[in-house]
Amino acid sequence: MNKYKCTVCGYVYNPDVGDPDSGIPSGTAFEELPDDWICPICGVSKDQFEKLE
Repeated sequence: MNKYKCTVCGYVYNPDVGDPDSGIPSGTAFEELPDDWICPICGVSKDQFEKLE
């Protein structure tokens, strides 16, 4: 699973960790995040993230 980086604040979503503060368990791929999920740091939507190679 790929990591994704917020282009606004630099937060990196790591699927191995998930986003426990938002109820997203570890092992959740970025593509499986709910459409209304937002960056836990700056609050922007998923479309502001880019895949890290």
